[in-house]
Amino acid sequence: MARHASVSMQTVSNVINAPHRVRPETLARVQAAIKELNYRPNQASRTLRTRRSRLIGARIEPPRDGVNGAVLAHFLQSLTARTQEAGYRIVVFTATDDDHECTLYEQLLDDHDLDAFVLHATHAGDRRTEWLTERRVPFVTFGRPWGADPDAPEPHGWVDVNGAQGTLAATRHLIESGHQRIAFLGWPEGLEVGDDRRSGWSALMAVSGLDTPDGYDMGVPDGLDTGREAAAAMLDLPTPPTAIVCASDSLALGAWTEITARGLRPGIDVAVVGFDDSPTAGVVGLSSVAQPYDEAAAACLRMLQELLASPKPPAIPPTP
Repeated sequence: MARHASVSMQTVSNVINAPHRVRPETLARVQAAIKELNYRPNQASRTLRTRRSRLIGARIEPPRDGVNGAVLAHFLQSLTARTQEAGYRIVVFTATDDDHECTLYEQLLDDHDLDAFVLHATHAGDRRTEWLTERRVPFVTFGRPWGADPDAPEPHGWVDVNGAQGTLAATRHLIESGHQRIAFLGWPEGLEVGDDRRSGWSALMAVSGLDTPDGYDMGVPDGLDTGREAAAAMLDLPTPPTAIVCASDSLALGAWTEITARGLRPGIDVAVVGFDDSPTAGVVGLSSVAQPYDEAAAACLRMLQELLASPKPPAIPPTP
């Protein structure tokens, strides 16, 4: 393979195991040689040499209201495709909460010797990141380390979407379309992702000098029914909003349903913008802020490859 591509054997090894270390033109030449010669690395030999199983764990969520599960599924689909191309495999599992997930980490590490994990739905005081860090298990998160000291070094590798910029862009679009009475329908305060998305709307409304009277900022549990109920309360206000920016597509679709039930035209009489660009939103024609799942998955994989580039070190048990 090295002779065919006119490179060193170490370069071929880097292309297969750590492509981020190889110059793009060299990477393309070696990959073309791999394809031409139909080369496939012997996984058993690689495992013996590097002590890596090339298995990565990721939690999946059960379907909820036909929207939320599909959102995470999009990211995991992209992650699975990316890791498969790089010679890894995703091992999926379900968990009821953080403690249950940590228990499953231990089982998966013992039974299958997984190399790393990709986490999502991060939050302040996240027990999962603490558990993995204590044991020196490689991982990255799709979601920032909420609550971490901003002046301290990054506690771990992470990839996230700027939710504040997303809702700010949605609000700007509505203002440029002529709306001035723009409400926000989000989650209860204290949920970090929800607070982040709310901040983009509130910041632009303040800078633009637009009023946000009582009832224009509502936080409810995520869901279609709660979204519909909150939208009903907004539309019953003495001066109802002409547009609603939502923290999720579930809430936005609930609002969409209530607007339609009143004989109003979503997007015309009352504009609604969701967040996540779910398949359901696309079916009904709901405007929604799209998350770059494929780019996020690619970034997660690059970080993992950097972490896994060296042979597997011995595990460190937690301090009693």
